[in-house]
Amino acid sequence: MTATEIYESVTNGGASDFAEVVAVLNRYKPWCLIGGLAVNCFVEPVYTTDVDVVVVAANLEQIERELKAVGFRVKRFEHSMNAQRPGSKLNVQFTTDPRYQEFLANLTQQEVLGVLIPVASVENVVRGKVWAWQDNQRRPTKRKKDELDLMRIAEAHPELRELIPAQIVKQL
Repeated sequence: MTATEIYESVTNGGASDFAEVVAVLNRYKPWCLIGGLAVNCFVEPVYTTDVDVVVVAANLEQIERELKAVGFRVKRFEHSMNAQRPGSKLNVQFTTDPRYQEFLANLTQQEVLGVLIPVASVENVVRGKVWAWQDNQRRPTKRKKDELDLMRIAEAHPELRELIPAQIVKQL
């Protein structure tokens, strides 16, 4: 069994849902993957059911309409729009934080769940994780996961340690 097949089984269709989201997003380029799944592209992967994405802000409404048309439930929050199919464990989160828009200018192509997609550069993934880790309004467990992701990147890419807060790097 492939990793994609296992993910499909464990998430109740998450890999298929991901492929469908990618098809929609590819009609509204540029876009890119950020967050934990993007971290997995640069280090030893860990399991996650969250897909964090940046799209051109002006395209978000059209993307929302298309996702709803293919069966996704969409909810809006202060700094994001989330999409999920009923019964699926895959949660797609579109950030609306304007800081992430510049990530769209520096992308790399990576295979994720069997699909070749644009992923933010590892440097931008680090920046996003640092922003999330520094956000005191996030749940402590989420911030600890961000810290762990930053540690994983620092171990695998020592040349990036200067981008990561010293209190995280010193734990290595």
